[in-house]
Amino acid sequence: MSKMKIAKRDRAKVKAECLRLLVTLKLDPAKTRLISKFVDTYLRLNAKEERTFLGELDKIGAAQKEAIMQVTTSWEEKGIETGVERGQRTLVSLQLEQKVGQLPTDLRNVISTLAPEKLSALAIALLNFSSIDDLSNWLNANG
Repeated sequence: MSKMKIAKRDRAKVKAECLRLLVTLKLDPAKTRLISKFVDTYLRLNAKEERTFLGELDKIGAAQKEAIMQVTTSWEEKGIETGVERGQRTLVSLQLEQKVGQLPTDLRNVISTLAPEKLSALAIALLNFSSIDDLSNWLNANG
């Protein structure tokens, strides 16, 4: 966007227009998310610009505004979800190391691939672990 030499005062308007055009294309949701992430990454807005951006969205028709808000909300939620999951994995790994000592790489790899619900179950189960064998047995039975 910097190569396009967009004036500072127009950044919010350009972002709103890019997203408005994006939702009119009726692409599949994955492509829409990808493009909207690109727009957001290369056209980051400060707090003042964000308010202007929301004002620009108010000028757009209700249906398009709703579609734009759904697109931006979906990638924000995905980002939050991913961050929370990563944080949960880190916390479980730290708790396991405190409980049973240094984790072997193979067990670490298994833990890194656990589905979120299995990771939550492990977070509860680890309270009863006293050795690496307890962890290994749990992963063999549940992983």
